[in-house]
Formats: sequence, structure tokens, C-alpha cells
Amino acid sequence: MFLSLVALLFVVACSTESPVGDNGNGGSEEGELTIGFSISTLNNPFFVTLQEGAKAKAEELGAELITLDAQNDDAKQVSDVEDLIQRGVDIILINPTDSSSVVAAVEAANNAGIPVITVDRGADGGEIIAHIASDNVAGGEMAGQLLVDLVGEGAKVAELEGIPGSSAARERGEGFNTIAQGSLDVVTSQTANFDRSEGLNVMENILQGNPDIVGVFAHNDEMALGALEAIDAAGKAGDIVVIGFDATDDAVAAVEAGRLAGTVAQQPTLIGELAVETALKVFQGETVDDFIPVELELVK
Repeated sequence: MFLSLVALLFVVACSTESPVGDNGNGGSEEGELTIGFSISTLNNPFFVTLQEGAKAKAEELGAELITLDAQNDDAKQVSDVEDLIQRGVDIILINPTDSSSVVAAVEAANNAGIPVITVDRGADGGEIIAHIASDNVAGGEMAGQLLVDLVGEGAKVAELEGIPGSSAARERGEGFNTIAQGSLDVVTSQTANFDRSEGLNVMENILQGNPDIVGVFAHNDEMALGALEAIDAAGKAGDIVVIGFDATDDAVAAVEAGRLAGTVAQQPTLIGELAVETALKVFQGETVDDFIPVELELVK
């Protein structure tokens, strides 16, 4: 009789134990938040810092963050988001490689019932629950006004554009040209895809065709730093004013050294932190703003 009672108690104890473990889709334990983060590229210091901010905040809040690097490949980003959907994440953060091509990824998440938050760059379609970014138009205006102040009215300048189709490139260019129109002579605007080596190569070509330019606005610091290399190699160091955007560590060091005239600080760490905080609010059923701006600062 005693042995039967012990056996019965053992069965009851096992059957009432709380289930803990993987949900079968790569997500975290029940009740915890799992965030998928599709980032455009981790080959850019700005996005590395942004991802680190998101990771640190996720650890602080007890959430799981799964980051996939799209490597600036539109098709890979769509595939990465589909992978995150299959893993059963609760929220997806997307930093688009391209604002148009990312729509397919956003819609895939929408169809799976997973809320989407865009980070730094926006999407041209699909249902976005919140967008977290700096005001890129205002930042472009800040850079444009600084360039006017430094080179003077009517000066010949060049513009290095970011990835065609990205919201950041469109908006920074819009802000810059709002100031430049009627104040500067923008002799050429060419894309260097937010890339340092491309910035160097494009700047070399610009200098050959336009040797009399005195200023450059680059849509990000990587291109600005590449442009500086080309300017130095051409023996024009100090003759051409260069302004970037992002305030990466390398760019700030270049400003402090007097090589880069200025850069617009976006606070990528804060963008990453706000993205995760917003994801948690959405997960908990709270209402969030459609656009969550992050303050800009001019570093010069």
C-alpha cells in the first residue's frame, strides 16, 4: 500500500511540472520576447554600433535578439526575414538594404502576423508598426548649411550619394539640396553606395572631371573618409572641404584631426536601444508612436 502511494505521488508531481523549453521554432521560452533583427550590413561601423546597442538593451531587458546580416544584398534580406519568420520570432526589426525591395519581406512578416519595426531606414510599403530613425532631411540640411558656411555662396561642390532607393539616401539628399539650391553649385552627384572604397574610386573620377571643386557632402562617413583618401592622394589635402554623416568613431577622429570638416551625429547606439524598447512595448500590447525620432547633432 505504501509503495503504491509513493508511485502515485511521483506521477502527479511529473504531470504538474511547468513545461519549459524551446517552442520548436527557434524562439525563446514561453512568455519571453524573441526579436529578429535583419540588418543591412555589419560591414559598416555605424550599423555595428547600432546592433551592439540593440544587443545590450535586449540583454538588459531579458529578451532574446537574433541578428542576421543581409550583407547589403536585397534578396538575402528577404530570405533572412523569411528565416526569422520560420524561427517563430515575436517581433521583427528591419534595417532595409533598400526601401523598395524590402517591401516583400515586410509583407511576408505581415502575412505571418509578426509586427515589423523599421530602423534607421524606412520601407516603401507593407504594414510598419513603428519607424525609429533620425530626421535625415534635417540632417542633410545641417550638412548643407555647414558646407555653405565653409566654402561660401556659389562655390562648386560635389555630392556622394548613398544606395539608390534607400530612404536615408533620398532624405539626406533632399535636405542637402534644399540648402544647396541657390546657394551652391553642385557640379555632380554620384552614388558610392555608402561604401568607403567606392567613395575613394568615385571621388578620384570626380576630381579628374571637376578639378576646381572646393567642397563635398557625402551621405555617410564611410564615403566621406574614402573621398578624403582620394583628395589626399591627389595632393589636395586641405583644399577641399568634406562633410559626412553618422559620426562614426573614424569620422569623429578625422574631425578632431582637422581632416574632415564635420559630420552629422545620429546616435546609433540609442537607435538600437529604442528599437528593442519599442519591440518590448509592442509585445506587451502597448501603443507606440508611428515615428520615433532620434535627436541629431552636428560634430565639427
